[in-house]
Amino acid sequence: MLTLRTAEGLLGRDTSPIPPAAPDAPFHIVFLDRDGTLNRHRPGYVTRAADLDVLPDAPAAVRQLNDAGCRVVLVTNQRGLATHDLTESQLVEVHQGLVDALAAEGAHLDAIQVCPHGKGTCLCRKPLPGLFEQALARAPWARPERCATLGDQATDLEPAQGLGMRVQQVGEGFASLPEAVRSLLRPPI
Repeated sequence: MLTLRTAEGLLGRDTSPIPPAAPDAPFHIVFLDRDGTLNRHRPGYVTRAADLDVLPDAPAAVRQLNDAGCRVVLVTNQRGLATHDLTESQLVEVHQGLVDALAAEGAHLDAIQVCPHGKGTCLCRKPLPGLFEQALARAPWARPERCATLGDQATDLEPAQGLGMRVQQVGEGFASLPEAVRSLLRPPI
């Protein structure tokens, strides 16, 4: 795990290298969306850790990815920072709560990438590929074709598909994150 205990890491501003995945990992990096994938969607922005409703089996699913030797990177749009409906300190608190909830069940994120911009003002807001490209720049050892992305919206998956990654939509093709992870980690027949 990297520096996810610092504000810069929790805000997605850390640019330090992501260490390589295990040599036998089925994927170099598995990218995860946050809202709707790791936690329940709710109206408005999640502004307090107490309001972050981590899905019951999400930590175990992340732990499976960790145990398989994959690096796990959170990629999340947080437009509330641009609209001032969400402060940086609130986002730090929410992401710290997520990191703590995962750690309580033996799971961890290796990095967080955040788009803090409004719609149409950047190249990192999903469905654009910037968040993925930023993470790949931090992991020059990773090849997009050896990466995967799990998210609940088509906009989470479009940039990953465009980069040649394997994608699975949670809630559409797979009822839950654990089901999607099991499918992803299942050896080919």
